[in-house]
Amino acid sequence: MAAKQLHRIGLDHLNDDQGRRVARLYRIFVYDAPPAEWKGHTPISKQSVDFGCSDVAHWRRQFHQYLRSLRKVALRLGHIPTTNVRWQLTPDALKALVNGRRDWVSICDDDFRLDLRQKGVDMRIGLDIASLAYKGQINQLVLISGDSDFVAAAKLARREGIDFVLDPMWSTIRPDLHEHIDSLKSVCPRPGKDD
Repeated sequence: MAAKQLHRIGLDHLNDDQGRRVARLYRIFVYDAPPAEWKGHTPISKQSVDFGCSDVAHWRRQFHQYLRSLRKVALRLGHIPTTNVRWQLTPDALKALVNGRRDWVSICDDDFRLDLRQKGVDMRIGLDIASLAYKGQINQLVLISGDSDFVAAAKLARREGIDFVLDPMWSTIRPDLHEHIDSLKSVCPRPGKDD
């Protein structure tokens, strides 16, 4: 289960290179948004769609519920606005149209995705980092993310004396991000070419 794996990765950061527990856990914060509750119609066939009843929505609710039951885990949820959303062509479909490999009559519902974006998550991350830093509750913070929106919060934490570790889960990060972190460490197994 994904929630158990996420929890294990968080706990693995407490271990040294030999797998011995060397650090104490304050809390594992998980930032996400609940599944979208959008109802509407597909762009081409006009079939009814209810994202709140999808398999993905059910899975995400179970995922969040399981995380809530874990010790030392705090789930921080943003939201997904469902007003003024629109369908967008996928990058692959758009590229195929521009390159002349496809024409408009071949476009179908599968060539679109709904433009839904979570809001409020980055702000919650920043507020939690600032709060932990100013209260002196931690001496090391591990952020598991491939995103660069954390730079301001990382700078603040480091100014307050916190050892800031980034785990990008083996993703490549921008070279300029290295100046805003103290170390880079991925603890999950490195994905192979087929993963």
